[in-house]
Amino acid sequence: MTLNNTGSFPLLSGHPSLDLVNTELVRRGIRHDLLIRPEDLTAWLEALNMKESLPSLQHASSEITKEALNKVKEFRIVVRDMYERLADGQEVTRSWIRLMEACIANAPLSYHFIDGRLVPVPLGSDIDAILSLVALDALRLLEAGELAYLHRCSNPECVLLYVDRSGRRKWCSMKICGNRVKVARNQAKKDHNQDM
Repeated sequence: MTLNNTGSFPLLSGHPSLDLVNTELVRRGIRHDLLIRPEDLTAWLEALNMKESLPSLQHASSEITKEALNKVKEFRIVVRDMYERLADGQEVTRSWIRLMEACIANAPLSYHFIDGRLVPVPLGSDIDAILSLVALDALRLLEAGELAYLHRCSNPECVLLYVDRSGRRKWCSMKICGNRVKVARNQAKKDHNQDM
């Protein structure tokens, strides 16, 4: 999990589209949105830049407005809805693919050779650039067949999603839910043993 100044973002996947979906999480049984203020979106983008998930957006987080934040959050709803459906075994819809394509068309991609890598650089406003790169990531995951391996965390209170090809992983992260469940299980055993 990556920490930042405004809280923590569970950057579990290295994929901006999935990491955007995972900016909503549950703590102590209450659902929390990690993108409340424009500064939160800026911090999330900076965390992705540090992880090199969105290296071509290093300039884009300078002037995030409330309108831009709301647009990203609306987009997150659409991506989350499809990712949850896929995690539940449903098929991707053509209309969702068209929406991702439209987001890319709003900020078409140019490619630059940066630090030895070919990096997509969207042309357009900052917010359209963000949505374009997130949509591109979603379509790349679809193309690579990775979305077929989307899973929900086994913790029923957790809303985080993750990709697992092995089929053995149960938790979004051992640091987040895996350890919590282990601690709760051990505490229940201790309590049971003390009652005997």
